[in-house]
Amino acid sequence: AVLGTEISPALAGSLAGLGEEAVADCAERLREARVLADNPDPAAPLEFVHPLIASAVYRAIPDGFRVAFHGQAAACVVDAGLGPAAAARHLLETHPDGDPSVVAQLRAAARENLRAGAPDAARRHLARALREPPTADERAAVLFELSSASLLTEPATTVNHLRAALEEPISDQALRHGIVYRLSQVLAHSDRLVEASELLEHESRLTTDSRSRLRMQAERFMWDALRSDEPESPARSRRLATLADRLTGRDLTERYIIGLRAWDATLRAEPATVALRHAERALEGGLSWADESRGFEVPVLVALIHLYADRPGRAEELFAAGTAEFEKQGWRGAHLSFAYTLLGYIRFRRGRLMEAEDFARAGLRLAERVGPRTPALWYATGVMIEVLLARGRTAEAERVARDHDFGEPFPATVTIPDCETVHAALLLATGRAEEAAAALADIGRRLEPRGKRNPSCSPWQLHLALAEAATTSPAKALATAQDAVARARQYGAPSAIGQALRVTAEVSEGADRIKLLEESVDWLDQSPAAYELARSLVALGAALRRTERHAEAAEHLYRGLETAQDCGADGLVEEARAELAAAGLRPRALHTADGNSLTARERAAAGATVRGLDPAAVLGVDATAAARLLSAVYRKLGTDRSGLAHALGDPGEPEVPAETSGAADPLD
Repeated sequence: AVLGTEISPALAGSLAGLGEEAVADCAERLREARVLADNPDPAAPLEFVHPLIASAVYRAIPDGFRVAFHGQAAACVVDAGLGPAAAARHLLETHPDGDPSVVAQLRAAARENLRAGAPDAARRHLARALREPPTADERAAVLFELSSASLLTEPATTVNHLRAALEEPISDQALRHGIVYRLSQVLAHSDRLVEASELLEHESRLTTDSRSRLRMQAERFMWDALRSDEPESPARSRRLATLADRLTGRDLTERYIIGLRAWDATLRAEPATVALRHAERALEGGLSWADESRGFEVPVLVALIHLYADRPGRAEELFAAGTAEFEKQGWRGAHLSFAYTLLGYIRFRRGRLMEAEDFARAGLRLAERVGPRTPALWYATGVMIEVLLARGRTAEAERVARDHDFGEPFPATVTIPDCETVHAALLLATGRAEEAAAALADIGRRLEPRGKRNPSCSPWQLHLALAEAATTSPAKALATAQDAVARARQYGAPSAIGQALRVTAEVSEGADRIKLLEESVDWLDQSPAAYELARSLVALGAALRRTERHAEAAEHLYRGLETAQDCGADGLVEEARAELAAAGLRPRALHTADGNSLTARERAAAGATVRGLDPAAVLGVDATAAARLLSAVYRKLGTDRSGLAHALGDPGEPEVPAETSGAADPLD
């Protein structure tokens, strides 16, 4: 009864102090009494006829004897080679006695449970080890291990464990540094970034090891970069750039600094090619997502750099690998919530809105378990609202914001997407343009001194231009939008340029509006941003209809309708249908794009482009047809032209398929 299930006769005999023959005799007598189940094999595990009998026997053992039995059982299990986890089950039932061997067994069992993805069991074992108690030299290490078990589900408790560990006498500097890194990580995840930064600054002054100091500097760079109220952002950017350019990426610390340099370049709208070059340098030696001593922030930021630079396919590859690492480790708290949420954000940016909603909902469910107003919940709620607005479900987006208290005060940590900008976009979508304009102007005043100028990852100017057009002078709105276009051109991502041009068109009048929309479509055709392309196509079709250019309007409206349908943008689909009806046209029967599969002609156009050939000449079609083939390629593969070779792999020699009338070809 004490040993539990799957009990070998030898183990039972060891605990009872009986020899082999006595065990066999006792087992037979217990079978005859219908206490143990019959089994012809004398070496088979001993089983009670019914679990209720086992429970009755266990309860009948006097308390003191039962505790002693569990202590003896732990020793028997260890002697039998069944491992620390099996012994720990019994040690949990014993009284603390200051036994170092018990502490060692419980710590080993906790490590086994963490590797198996069972942090709750590990937490119980380590809490019991603290009550034993451990020696003064071991106590800090046990508290540190306990923080690993509670990291994902109880951040406040984890902070207490780690602060207690730092108060212990610690002779091992590597252990002290590990505690500092973990504590800074948990403080940051609890929206206490200032404390995290100050802790690292304090500890870096105490350490004499140059590599440890560099590691602390890297960690501080990271948390400062994620502070929405960082006071000296431009100075940090300069120090970071100077340091990163000297590093070779020989170890993880150097690669993290290089990755942070790439992220900083993205925020400051340096050319996307510069940010991508640094990002690939950081990835060359590998960036683990599930390294407990490092955190997952830098690998996530490096993946998002590819997203903003119109390489969402590459970003998804990195996120898929990182999510697999989380699940392998059994991490199902905040880490997995961030992974699902940001996968949803990537799908949103690609225009795959139905898939984006599924991922965002999964991330939101996990974030709700972590706790209210935590960074994980801010991320998940922001992405969910953006997806719902894109799908045309404004009332539902309002409900999600209300249910999750999505409003002031906003967190001190940077969120992706920026929650203040998302909140302002929701205000604008619900007709509260004046409030939106005031909020967006405040965002600008916060971000401008920090040098965060990239409209691809911080589109506050685009929303502000629309809010200003609705509330103040059109001239002011146009100036705001034109500044956003200039910044987008500086960064160079086609999707950012195309989106900024569309917003500029919306706040412009006359012939300029159509020219801007045509240029917007041209840029978005070179990007993987399907939803933004659909918006520009529908806007261009509507503008052409109003100038009585019905044939051209129909071409863009039909194409915009089909693209919006593929995206799952229901509100935009209805808008396109209304424009077609106003033009006296009936929507054609829609066909769904074939997922990620390229048609033969799309693959041939892509292969020709990679080799520097003219796809129109290779395929024998006009330039417009070739551009549309490549537009489909970019959307399906999740890349722009500069990343086409990587996304395509080795395309081989481009084959020119015979002209057919197959319905699968989008040009037919």
